[in-house]
Amino acid sequence: MQSSLLRFIEILRSHALPVSPAETLDAAAAMEVVGYSDRNTLRNALALTLAKSDREEHTFFYCFDQFFDQQAADFSTETEDATSEAGDAGGEASEAAAYDGPDAAGNGAGQAAAGGSASDAAELAAAADSSPSLQQLLDGELLPALLENERGTLSTAMRRAGQDAGLSKIRLFTQKGQYTRRILDSLGENLIRDAVIELERADSAAIDTLRRYRDVLREQVRDFVEQQYLMNAEGHNSAFMEDILSKTRLSNIDRRHRDRVQEQVRRMARRLASRHSARRRPVKRGQLNMGKTLRGGMAHDGILFKTHWRSRKRDKAQLLALCDVSGSVAAYASFLLMFLYSLQDVLPRTRSFAFSSHLGEISDLFRDEPLERAIELANWRYGGATDYGSSFRDFSQLALDDINRNTSVIILGDARNNRGNPELEIMQSIYQRSKQVIWLNPESRRAWGTGDSEMLRYQTACHYCAPCSNLQQLERVVDQLLKSLR
Repeated sequence: MQSSLLRFIEILRSHALPVSPAETLDAAAAMEVVGYSDRNTLRNALALTLAKSDREEHTFFYCFDQFFDQQAADFSTETEDATSEAGDAGGEASEAAAYDGPDAAGNGAGQAAAGGSASDAAELAAAADSSPSLQQLLDGELLPALLENERGTLSTAMRRAGQDAGLSKIRLFTQKGQYTRRILDSLGENLIRDAVIELERADSAAIDTLRRYRDVLREQVRDFVEQQYLMNAEGHNSAFMEDILSKTRLSNIDRRHRDRVQEQVRRMARRLASRHSARRRPVKRGQLNMGKTLRGGMAHDGILFKTHWRSRKRDKAQLLALCDVSGSVAAYASFLLMFLYSLQDVLPRTRSFAFSSHLGEISDLFRDEPLERAIELANWRYGGATDYGSSFRDFSQLALDDINRNTSVIILGDARNNRGNPELEIMQSIYQRSKQVIWLNPESRRAWGTGDSEMLRYQTACHYCAPCSNLQQLERVVDQLLKSLR
């Protein structure tokens, strides 16, 4: 059970559920206390030691059911095989006496199956006189277990062969055939192949029987590898897929992956929020507030038990986000807004603006509507052909006077202005008034300034410009933004 626990923890980690060495020791101690007889008690005890949130608890229960149900199935087949031998003699006599009526047909079918395996064994034993490979098979454990349908013996043998073959490392569906062949070779299926060749040369009537049991073995091994693939590879494949999506251009992500990417954005936002959350500390340095300290000591006959320090009042920072929602960059704007509004516990007061040919504030949409619905309405209201000059003129009327030295402005767009007036003077005014201006461009740096791109001119009025076309780059930029706003 200790080895099973370690395998189970590996699967939890592959499903993005962090388990530390200390938590592993706690889980082992919990297993020793509650025992293994009651499945629900074991499930709840491990959940208390390994799951630390509702999301992790959901992942834990899913992995527990997948892993321990299979372990229980293997254990039950071994138990059935062990008890069936002890009850064969008495069971056959009692069944013969009990089923004399209408159920006799079903009992006869069971006896026919038992007789079938017995006749197959006799047929193969007779053919073994002319086949040394077949005789070797009959003297071993594999073929007798197939003839007697000893599921526990076969399951144990497959598990051991799977461990020797490193089946727990299976990650891709294309590896299933490779591991199936390794396990079959470890079980001794090559002896069955040799015996089939010998029986073919001898033109033996037992060849069809041996082929049938060979096919049964192959099918059982394929099913075993399939179960292990589903259990071991799912978490790794999910992590692999997320890594690919984080490096894929947001405009190229297919609609069927949109939900997965949105969940990935939320997870990134939680990670950044945890990293940059405010840590409150009492002020123990600076200038002593003498008046407040003396007044506090009056209740103690002037003894200054508690000192008070002057704290500098800091003006609250604000963030203004301007997002181009025209057709070419709408996808990027959607994910940036999703990122920013998933960080409301960490970010300062945020005002959002959407633009294409004209600009408008959409902060109220995020207050009144769910996040996805607000982004959809913003795209619908302000989408269209791009005119940065007109949009900047609208912005100067709406919010230019609100910008001060505590304001950070983040602009997302490709700076392609369709040969219009770029209104560079307004951008320079934003630059002079604000704490920082950050421009995120979905295009690579090589495309800046080509065609109708005004990016090189706008770059002169920005504190920081960077290409931002995928989630990985977006997370890096937002991380730097949060550091600067501390």
